[in-house]
Amino acid sequence: MISVEQALARIFDLVTPLGTEEIALKDCAGRVLRQPVRAARDQPPFAASAMDGYALCGDATEGMPFQVIGTAAAGHGFDGPVGDGQAVRILTGAPLPQGATRVVIQEDVDRNGDRITVMATSGRATHIRPQGADFRSGDQISAPRRLTGTELALLAAMNCPRPTVSARPDVAIIATGDELVMPGETPRADQIIASNLFALKAMAEAEGAQVRILPIALDRDDSLRAVIDLAQGADLVVTVGGASVGDHDLVGPVTEALGATRAFYKVALRPGKPLMAGRLGGALLLGLPGNPVSSIVCGHLFMRPVLRAMQGLGAFPLPSQVAKLTCDLPANGPRTHYMRATLGPGPSITPLPDQDSALLSVLCSADALLIHPAGDAARRAGEQMRYIAL
Repeated sequence: MISVEQALARIFDLVTPLGTEEIALKDCAGRVLRQPVRAARDQPPFAASAMDGYALCGDATEGMPFQVIGTAAAGHGFDGPVGDGQAVRILTGAPLPQGATRVVIQEDVDRNGDRITVMATSGRATHIRPQGADFRSGDQISAPRRLTGTELALLAAMNCPRPTVSARPDVAIIATGDELVMPGETPRADQIIASNLFALKAMAEAEGAQVRILPIALDRDDSLRAVIDLAQGADLVVTVGGASVGDHDLVGPVTEALGATRAFYKVALRPGKPLMAGRLGGALLLGLPGNPVSSIVCGHLFMRPVLRAMQGLGAFPLPSQVAKLTCDLPANGPRTHYMRATLGPGPSITPLPDQDSALLSVLCSADALLIHPAGDAARRAGEQMRYIAL
């Protein structure tokens, strides 16, 4: 068996970043920006009013009168200068008129016809947003990065209509086993519903992939070969179950017969020891264990980092954080244990009482994986331990 870190390193060696495409900004949510974007203009492109009020030149002390000579609104600037003793009615976001040096907010003046009198002052505040206060022409958004809604707004303000993003990974997921049926089918007394496929699909899509769930492969060479053939064109083929060495565990021998190269088999972790990876034609092959919790935990630990690496985000494990343990833990054995746990204030972390790898309801109650390292000594409540947020 190899460690989780060794397994991840070998998987990353199999990854080739995908190509790029230029797409409309409106379609870029969640996509990975692969080329930096430079601003085509200043933002704001002119000095602008930060408040509704009156733009004027020079000081504005209490009792000073001004003649109102026009109006400036967003998208409709005042054409002309503002001189001594003059003011322009101005609305938030409007360009500052030529010669104006401050904006007096409307609550601080008394207006009578075309004349205003300053009734109060805001001290040194000018209520003006300088040109380029947000960003300057030539400033850039760095890449690679996954684009959020806020970053899309920034790209739009920079006048970038078509960013260059990573191609979306094509993922094919194959469940194996005579014991499985799909939701909605009527299982025999000795069958169960295939469930972990849907968690893996959701996880992969959240990482930017487009996902195909292929038909269930029966425990026969010809059935598994036929389903694998349907995965043609995939960048990542994920098999679920059949990766161990039992009589019906066919993923290893069948994929090797099809030309797959295997990078490793078995990883020193709980849950999920029977895990394999390699390449099959043009696709990366990831063979996950069949137990529901095992496959989902391994999906977090291996599939998600692979998809990020494919999109140019680098070869990194999922980030971990530290929290205070709320209870004692016995010494751990030779495999790193990713314990289903809940987070509390502090932050604190509490492992759930039942860690059986078949219990989806327990995993559904967890919001973290507590990392208990291989060979770790007993831990006491109050000690700091690492975890991965779910």
